[in-house]
Amino acid sequence: MSASPGSQPAVVTAPQLVVRSVAVDGVAERLIDHLPAEGGLSWVRRGDGHVGWGVAARLDVAGGNRFQEAVRWWQQLVGAAVVRDEIGVPGSGLVCFGSFGFTDSDPGELVVPEVIVGRRGGTTWVTTVSPASSLAAPPELVTHEPSPVHEVTFADGARSGADWSGIVADAVRRITAGTLDKVVLARDLIAIADQPIDLRWPLRRLAAAYPNCWTFSVDGLIGATPELLVRREKGLITSRVLAGTIRRTGDDAHDLALAASLARSSKDLEEHEFAVRSVADALKPHCKSMNVPETPFVLHLPNVMHLATDVAGVANNGASALGLAASLHPSAAVCGTPTPVARDLIGEIEGMSRGRFSGPVGWMDAAGDGEWCIALRCGQADPDDARKMRLFAGAGIVAGSDPDAELAETNAKLVPMRDALGE
Repeated sequence: MSASPGSQPAVVTAPQLVVRSVAVDGVAERLIDHLPAEGGLSWVRRGDGHVGWGVAARLDVAGGNRFQEAVRWWQQLVGAAVVRDEIGVPGSGLVCFGSFGFTDSDPGELVVPEVIVGRRGGTTWVTTVSPASSLAAPPELVTHEPSPVHEVTFADGARSGADWSGIVADAVRRITAGTLDKVVLARDLIAIADQPIDLRWPLRRLAAAYPNCWTFSVDGLIGATPELLVRREKGLITSRVLAGTIRRTGDDAHDLALAASLARSSKDLEEHEFAVRSVADALKPHCKSMNVPETPFVLHLPNVMHLATDVAGVANNGASALGLAASLHPSAAVCGTPTPVARDLIGEIEGMSRGRFSGPVGWMDAAGDGEWCIALRCGQADPDDARKMRLFAGAGIVAGSDPDAELAETNAKLVPMRDALGE
């Protein structure tokens, strides 16, 4: 079911579904190993999460009302569904996976798989989703071995590195002139393999290399993101804000010194403050109490370190996880400050469509609980050529930004996907 961009949302009708979640044994240590060759969905972190396949229901959306339309469709789907949930934890029962574009014109989707395999806190289950006229039996779970990716070459995307640095310099001039405080600029890189890319190969490698990130796969968009846009679980709302980055060297002592310098960097602290403020301001109307730490901590990842702040609040209304994500997107962490000015500047000088890069990606259950992250450290499979993927990275630009340093930061952020495509 599709919607057209515009001020008035299209009328969408959700199907009636029968849903059953039952506990099972024999689930693989790596949930991703259960994914079939085509159409797999994934949301895993530290071994827990969900994977799914098949399409029981799907909504494609774009336009200014895309989030509102998606929330309404999901509410309609939940209201019509017959659910037998023997597990009773967030993520069991009726669940959708989704991803949304960075801008209103970039398409997004919600997908309800026919089969979902989940794990949470030592409990494993299978959910089957069927049309109202039938009730599918739990499938026999099997594991699959993905095909390695061989002989990958990389080519410039919309801009060369030198051209992109020039765009950064232009943005710095505008910031210095007082046009805006911060803008986030993205660039892309094209990966070309000699054979069709089995997306399960890089997905499995990302989950192994970045266990503390959320490894996702939705409609050809795969990645391992460190940034939690929002989690809603039983009335508690949390968000992890990342802004301010430094590349790791592999030398532990040197990296500790770099972490200390990052924590003192006025440029990075300024960038981080903008991002935290935008998230706190967006969540405040939905919370009766909030905790916003005054100083960030340094999050250590295998390839980079980030300034990070965990914002938490207690919900004061029934806004779903997706509704909260809509309130937050786009935050200063992926757009800039002031947001409308930064968004216009991105459209003017970035020189490419981001698609679903830096948009919300995640899942939600029938209670409205779920997790939505920002689609970072990711790649989009080319729908017309299975040998190609488009990889993305971005950097926050403020008055003190150096174009060469920002280019180096994006190169570091491209490492997870580049490495995942290797043998």
